[in-house]
Amino acid sequence: MKKYIKIFVCACLGLETFTACKDSFLDEEVLSSYSPETLRDKAGFEASLVGLYNHNSTFYSVSWAQGWPAVWQVGTDVAWPTQPQGIEVPYYDYNTLTPLDGAADHTWNWSYTMINNANVIIQNVESPALSGLTDEEKNKINAEARFFRGLAYNVLATAFGGVPLTTEPLTAPKTDFVRASLEDVNNVILTDLQFAAKYLPAISELQTSKQARANKYMAHQLLAEAYLRIDQPALAEAHADTVINSGEFSLVKNRYGVKANQPGDPFSDMFIYGNQRRSQGNTEAIWVMEAENPRDVPGGMTDNPQQRRVWQASYHSRAGMVPADSLGGRGVARLRLSNWLLYDLYDEGDMRNSKFNIRREFWYNDPDPKYSSIYKTKVPYEGADTLFIINPYTTKWGHFDPQDVFGYGMWKDFILMRLGETYLLRAEAEFKQGKLGEAAESINELRLRANAPLVSASDITLDFILDERARELIGEENRRFTLMRTGTLVDRATRLNSNIPGLPTNRQIVGLREMHLLMPIPQNEIDLNKDAVLEQNPGY
Repeated sequence: MKKYIKIFVCACLGLETFTACKDSFLDEEVLSSYSPETLRDKAGFEASLVGLYNHNSTFYSVSWAQGWPAVWQVGTDVAWPTQPQGIEVPYYDYNTLTPLDGAADHTWNWSYTMINNANVIIQNVESPALSGLTDEEKNKINAEARFFRGLAYNVLATAFGGVPLTTEPLTAPKTDFVRASLEDVNNVILTDLQFAAKYLPAISELQTSKQARANKYMAHQLLAEAYLRIDQPALAEAHADTVINSGEFSLVKNRYGVKANQPGDPFSDMFIYGNQRRSQGNTEAIWVMEAENPRDVPGGMTDNPQQRRVWQASYHSRAGMVPADSLGGRGVARLRLSNWLLYDLYDEGDMRNSKFNIRREFWYNDPDPKYSSIYKTKVPYEGADTLFIINPYTTKWGHFDPQDVFGYGMWKDFILMRLGETYLLRAEAEFKQGKLGEAAESINELRLRANAPLVSASDITLDFILDERARELIGEENRRFTLMRTGTLVDRATRLNSNIPGLPTNRQIVGLREMHLLMPIPQNEIDLNKDAVLEQNPGY
């Protein structure tokens, strides 16, 4: 083919002889992701760092797999599938989870792309030849890149265990990876995050316009989680304490924001569009991934996030109902909250179960005259469509764009870390040290805010802490990662979310075993690694 291209090019140029068309004319210059650029100035580093945030957003927005957010929720204790797109199926029908799995492959590739991009920045900013930047500027750039590398390796360690370690940019294809020990991977995570915690700025030191950028408390929060996974609870407690005692954050206990004068409660205020950022009054926010409608701000959001569609009911499918702001926009209900969460989890009066936080009732809202007989009457909760059309759902992902009633995407901020979870991480660390009274006090900080009955040391178990995480963080946390990290996935999913009356058998949790505490290493990675053995996780 190359010979014919040469002949064609030479003829087109009207050259007299083929010898005038040198081979070098068609030599390819490969400019690929394996070729790290040389970063020489602050503007170049800044652009590369912004690229890390852009790539981070792609973990939450995968247009080619609308069921991606459901991968991390269905087949656990908190949710089961109603209208699955496909990618999430192996995560409740575990018998179909194989090394060919798309979610495992995307998780692996997302992580190593982040790692290689961070490695480029780290290598360049640590280069002795770099000049023109102060040591303080170099350390801040390095810390920001190391935060994301530590984040990505923590994802890999939680999902797969020990994985190949790369701490320098790849400059050419590599086909001889071997898995490092989990201990070695953990050491890289801890080293990176400790560096980030030392050199990143406090959130109060960031300009309002840059409060979505990394701050030192993001690193402390992730260190607390990593130390819990590694089973070093005293260190986890210390890092959670650093966040809690920093004076930078406080639990939201009073009404605030754009709908403060409308019915609601302080907990629901945090998740209203226009309320989620610190600059908008959210004193609890440690890390918010800010998003803008790409129609208004080019590059405002990567892809088209599907969280609203996945979590919210497909109520518009019921005759007499249309998408509305008051109902959170148009959902498709790819998952449904589990019966355990809806009916057994919350104490009476718990704010987190209020009608402003979990919608359980609907009224016909289509003013078309043909529905006049039912307009503004309550929709009866009956029939098979209660599984996905008028099923209860968390309001945390509510978002309505009057210029996009169909709901193609969701242009809403993502609260990735907040103080509520910090108290839960500290409680878990205290529990693991036998400090049950202290763990109860940490949890009571959240229960006081929620107007829920307070607990005592005798109430504290790991199960209770995981229950409290569901009460506080449903729709926010990666529930699968939490249960994998704590080794409780099999017990809690089978005990609390299986054999559901009325649910088709092809939507039930089946085949879940201890091997599923880790995901399979993608088979294509094993096959491409032709010069060394990349071992598969046990059971796959």
